[in-house]
Amino acid sequence: MTTYIGTATLRVDGRDKVTGAARYAGEYDAPDLAHGSVVTSTIAKGRIRRIDTNEAMKVDGVLVILTHENRPPMADSDKAYEDDVAPEGSPYRPLYDGEIKFNGQPVALVLAEDFETATYAASLVKVDYDEQPHVTDLERQLGNAVALDPPAKPRGDAAKAFATSDIKHQADYSVPIEHHNPMELFASTAVWHDGKLTVYDKTQGVQNVQRYLCGVFETKPDEIRVMSPFMGGGFGSGLRPQYQVVLAVLGARALKRSVRLVLTRQQMYMIGYRPAMIQRIQLGAKPDGTLNAITHDATTMTSQYEDFHRNETTWSGLLYKSEAASYAHSLVRLDLPTACDMRAPSAATGVYALEAAMDELAVALKMDPLELRLKCYSDSDQSTGLPFSSKNLRECYSQGAEAFGWNKRSFEPRSMRDGNDLIGWGMATGIWEALQVPITVRITLTGNGHAEVACATSDIGTGTYTIMAQVAADMLGLPIDNITVKLGDSTLPPSPVEGGSWIAASVSNGIVTTSNAIRDELLKMAQAMPNSALKGALADDVMLTNGSIMSKKNPRSTVMVADAMRHAGIERVTQEKATKFKKGGKHAHNTHSAIFAEVKVDEQLGVIRVTRLVGAVAAGRILNLKTAHSQVMGGMIWGMGMALHEETLVDHRFGRIMNANIAEYHVPVNADVHNIEVIFVDEQDDIVNPMGIKGLGEIGIVGVPAAIANAVYHATGKRVRDLPITLDKLTRDA
Repeated sequence: MTTYIGTATLRVDGRDKVTGAARYAGEYDAPDLAHGSVVTSTIAKGRIRRIDTNEAMKVDGVLVILTHENRPPMADSDKAYEDDVAPEGSPYRPLYDGEIKFNGQPVALVLAEDFETATYAASLVKVDYDEQPHVTDLERQLGNAVALDPPAKPRGDAAKAFATSDIKHQADYSVPIEHHNPMELFASTAVWHDGKLTVYDKTQGVQNVQRYLCGVFETKPDEIRVMSPFMGGGFGSGLRPQYQVVLAVLGARALKRSVRLVLTRQQMYMIGYRPAMIQRIQLGAKPDGTLNAITHDATTMTSQYEDFHRNETTWSGLLYKSEAASYAHSLVRLDLPTACDMRAPSAATGVYALEAAMDELAVALKMDPLELRLKCYSDSDQSTGLPFSSKNLRECYSQGAEAFGWNKRSFEPRSMRDGNDLIGWGMATGIWEALQVPITVRITLTGNGHAEVACATSDIGTGTYTIMAQVAADMLGLPIDNITVKLGDSTLPPSPVEGGSWIAASVSNGIVTTSNAIRDELLKMAQAMPNSALKGALADDVMLTNGSIMSKKNPRSTVMVADAMRHAGIERVTQEKATKFKKGGKHAHNTHSAIFAEVKVDEQLGVIRVTRLVGAVAAGRILNLKTAHSQVMGGMIWGMGMALHEETLVDHRFGRIMNANIAEYHVPVNADVHNIEVIFVDEQDDIVNPMGIKGLGEIGIVGVPAAIANAVYHATGKRVRDLPITLDKLTRDA
């Protein structure tokens, strides 16, 4: 019996957020709090020759200026700077030495009595460099790309199959560097307690940061506690510890007092990004649309010191049947900071190229794009041969097409109009992984019918507080107002970082595991009572509901939880259980979606408006219809940004980002967002995990850029393959 799971439950943390009661990393106060400001490098590669802090130190209120020459001790091994999700290589060490690895790298930390003084003094620090030649242009370095191991095994002879295909399509597709731009700036407040620290940090994994800091500063685990009860957006940028948390702790250890450090918006652009990618897709098909060959090659970028990459090309092997396929991935090293995960890493970019290419193949075949996808539909992962634990993509196509009115689409480009506007309809498929990770949950139930649910996981704005409360309320048979959720504290039961859309499934099943242990303990207490109504009942035969332990077979056989605990002479029951999930297995675990887009393009000006988006999503059991809808809709809007707006521009003469602000880095605003419809397609999955839950954070963005790009082609007859599609690209001569 459930009451809250699957309903549109309001956020349990909503009141705190709208009233200001929720505090974020840069808002915590402490007695004797010092403030920091970071001085960053103005070159992309070289060494610091000299740092002049004399003028800055003369400013009244400045306490100290830390550089690599006078900072407190830090570890000197790469191992100490690795975190739970670090790629291979040598992790960046903030303020460690005089070597400059990228433009915008922190070179000094000014600590002062207040933020304004620290910021002003930082502007007075003068740095001289021995500059070295740098490279920051991906396209000019393609000849130096390093091949990586193929992300999936090839099938058949893709080159031969493509060459002998009746219908062929080959094209290159590119996506620029993109930045996360969460509303909350990265910040850390390190509160000093007689040599120990409580660090309030903006992060997607408090225990990851805590272990990282203990490694960097070679301290015992009980000397640093990391907390992040609220986060104003991460989208992957907070998976790894960012440099401001190291500098805040460095400052606190130098001053032996509390320190707050908040990065500027410009500095946020040098802590990670979605890497630019250039992809080549080859599709070979028979006249009826059957695929003979898929070749997917991708080249991405990383820093000079770490090998960040994802399996950009394997999505092609997940979606469509093809007798032959090959995949290749190469990496270019540049003098920029290491890239990082950004919402639906690799899928948002890799699926864009695949789905744009499928649309082009449909044009060549003179076939409806939806018909082609149904023709090539696969019920198994083509790379591994494993069937999907569940895949209701056909129904996504059906429900999405019906809601959109796809059957009214004319085939020919430029054939649909609204006055001076050309109308285009496009569609694409989305796919993401249904991941789950080991997690531990502690539950304490009191005799008066209240429960505390604790786990070190994070709520990065997706609604983790709420879904944890929903699941716990249903499993413990309590009103949701009687549930208190504690998270975002490194001292709580273990949790990995929150990312990859895996926390909802993981922590919910973890709550079930621990709740069952609570139920089992309460049943034993109830059965120890004289003349118990539950004598002989098995644990799986009872449930907790309305403050009682009730037989599923005979609802009249109940024992009140308070009575059982009173008879046992205890006031509270506590259980802490770990939950693990089977790795590998006999099935592929994925979420799927179908995206339909309508654009209107001003024929004279080339201005593009996305007037309608419909997304039909099959993602297992939906825990909260309200927060789930928000997640998918937000992802779809972000996909609109990828298609039409977002692009980080680097001045390669200096290796410096030119539009490191939210005025010149364009994202969709209210005026850009029109009609968006989200459809959740029923999908029962008894294999993926006991609750049948799949994550939703990423799937909303996947496929949207391609659907919009395909709609732009349908409207104009012009194919733009390098995102974002801006009016200059649309109106320039072919």
